[in-house]
Amino acid sequence: MPVPSRLSRPPAVRLSVTALALATALTTATQPAGAHDRHGPDRSCPRLTVSEGWYGNNQARIQQLIDRYGTCAPQRHHDRNKPVAVLDWDNTVIKNDIGDATMYWLLRNSRIHEPDHGDWRTTSRYLTTAAARALRAACPAGTGRDRTLPTATDTACADEILSVYGEAATTSGDAAFAGHDRRTMEPSYAWLAQLTHGWTTAQVRSFAAAARTENLAAPLGATQNVGSTTDATGYVRYYDQQRDLIHTLRRAGFDVWIVSASPQPVVEVWAQGADIAPGNVIGIRSTTERGRYTSHLCGCGTARTGDDTQITYIDGKRCWINKEIFDVRGAAASRVQPHTQRPVFAAGDSDTDVSMLRDATGLRLALNRNKTELMCRSYDDADGKWLVNPMFIGPKDRKQGAYPCATEGYIASNGTAGPVHRNDGSVIPDQHDTVYAR
Repeated sequence: MPVPSRLSRPPAVRLSVTALALATALTTATQPAGAHDRHGPDRSCPRLTVSEGWYGNNQARIQQLIDRYGTCAPQRHHDRNKPVAVLDWDNTVIKNDIGDATMYWLLRNSRIHEPDHGDWRTTSRYLTTAAARALRAACPAGTGRDRTLPTATDTACADEILSVYGEAATTSGDAAFAGHDRRTMEPSYAWLAQLTHGWTTAQVRSFAAAARTENLAAPLGATQNVGSTTDATGYVRYYDQQRDLIHTLRRAGFDVWIVSASPQPVVEVWAQGADIAPGNVIGIRSTTERGRYTSHLCGCGTARTGDDTQITYIDGKRCWINKEIFDVRGAAASRVQPHTQRPVFAAGDSDTDVSMLRDATGLRLALNRNKTELMCRSYDDADGKWLVNPMFIGPKDRKQGAYPCATEGYIASNGTAGPVHRNDGSVIPDQHDTVYAR
């Protein structure tokens, strides 16, 4: 869960003249072949217009990518295949998390249905016995399948749901989830989608729209009361830089997609504010029954619908991108595809985005939130295609100490920590934070 920001404006970004000169030199050495022809970049391609907040030469390098791959470029005028760009949503296109914003709204407005037969384990196959018992003890039973829990007034129930969702633990400190693959599933993310069971798509969209209105109207740094919690994050903002980027990519002929680990209808509502249509959104997708959501999830790759074993999370993002954008079916969707069936550009802010970013063939933009595996790979920059940028609102200060890339930067499917490896199998050495707020 995001920590509420107390900043009303982004601090200045740290960049020395020496660092800028070095970055420019590195760009010249590593920029994609064909980014410039003998006459310079093609000026017919649309230009990025929001410059504030971009670190070093990041904006210039993205513009070079647009000039090279955009259908506006002379060499692409007869190419019918649009280049693909994929962006994460929460803390990548916006500041803060729309999943959190939606959960808080659901709790404050009593919009969560009681689980089937009062059994909380029906809401997630990964919910522990301790968590199911805690939820049953805290929340009233017998309200009926079509009735909702009174979380707006029942503080104990709201607190227990919020703790399981936000902390992955009960209010007593017991683990709330277990048994999942750490590379394809984050049960607390999936749980939000699963707790929309019993509602229609239109109803969930209306809930997301109401939460959106509240969070955009709230001042920067605002908090809200949820249950007995008084400091839950209470605001969201679109990044002007990312809206500009999306708009420019689309004008340049890119096929731009949002790939998020928030529920599908929730992301659809928010993405329209960045000029992304619902058909270009991939979020956590739930199954339906008689037009209403169930607590089960749609499948991808080897994960069958109803197994509830994979969402748009780390390797799951790769699977859903391959399936929905490049029409790769079956087990092959879980594997890295040939260059022609991969995004040209990707942007993300967290370890949940690592596989999606690694698959991008042109440039990979990492918003620095000090997420270990992502920053290990970004700072190592083994192929010269990684860009690191501070968050555009409330960027973090420099991380103290090194990222433990060589020892425990990678979390395996079973939860074991180990070294982060490059594509060639070599171990990435520990990395230091160099792109941060002043």
